[in-house]
Amino acid sequence: MENKTDKLTKRVDTTQERILMHLKMKGKQPASLLAKSLGITNEGTRLHLLKLTEDGWISPESISKGVGRPTVVFSLTDKAQKRFPDTHAELTVQLLNSVKKMLGQEALDRLIEERERLSLEHYRRELESLSLLEDKLQRLVEIRSQEGYMAEWEKVDSDYFFIENHCPICAAASECQGFCRAELQSFRQALGSTVTIERTEHILHNGRRCAYKINLID
Repeated sequence: MENKTDKLTKRVDTTQERILMHLKMKGKQPASLLAKSLGITNEGTRLHLLKLTEDGWISPESISKGVGRPTVVFSLTDKAQKRFPDTHAELTVQLLNSVKKMLGQEALDRLIEERERLSLEHYRRELESLSLLEDKLQRLVEIRSQEGYMAEWEKVDSDYFFIENHCPICAAASECQGFCRAELQSFRQALGSTVTIERTEHILHNGRRCAYKINLID
């Protein structure tokens, strides 16, 4: 019998997997940029995009930018988003609800605080030998990616951005947004008092990703 996982993984070849991953990491993209980024021909890209569209993995959108022909960009559908799992989503939500019902909100808050404490200890231990902000961000990217957040960082002019393209605990965070507050606080403490951090995009607030703007304090 075909299970849910089979339905989500079948009929997608290696190149198409790369296209889906690129759209997950970078958001909406035109065919020409996908071809360039992935090192495949424009014609080959169009054929893969057609197949992915027909199978319901991606959705095209026409965007007008003044004079000239509209640009067609492609983005992941809800079906494709489910290829990037929310870790033990249903069980986690059930456990959170049980803790809150049986032990109260205070117990749930203590649970989140303990998770924050353990995460912060780990991040500090990994970052303590690093002095440059860029080195710290790179190490934090590696750690968070191992945890399933598909993280990256970039610099735009004088601003740094720490980006998480996926949230493996989205269901839990939706049920209890204390997880999001705790993670922001952990980042602030792990990176130290020489920087300011603010969340500029949030998956739970209809963002494609979670993004944090980071600035060095003069």
